[in-house]
Amino acid sequence: MAEETLFTKIIKREIPADILYEDEDCICIKDIAPQAPTHVLLIPRKPIPRLCDASADDQALLGSLMLRAGDIARQLGIDEAYRLIINNGAGAGQTVFHLHLHLLAGKEFSEGGMGF
Repeated sequence: MAEETLFTKIIKREIPADILYEDEDCICIKDIAPQAPTHVLLIPRKPIPRLCDASADDQALLGSLMLRAGDIARQLGIDEAYRLIINNGAGAGQTVFHLHLHLLAGKEFSEGGMGF
């Protein structure tokens, strides 16, 4: 069995986190090192290391994550302007190898760039 990640431990309530939302598929927490005034992480309960490790069996889960991101943006009042980011691999900035989506808002992002 693969080593548990920080996110697996948060999902199991072994490590505290500021949980904003959860359902049977995912959990949403505030990022502990925010890169924007609003920076939350949407994390599937299923531990998929990177997006490229997802399989066809994960299609419904991945779609659910996208829909939840929109729901959470509406709940946070940021649905008019936000950025959704998935880092895939260390070279892209991924530091926790458990797939997660960054939902950022509250600042102006540069066109064509990361903006942070």
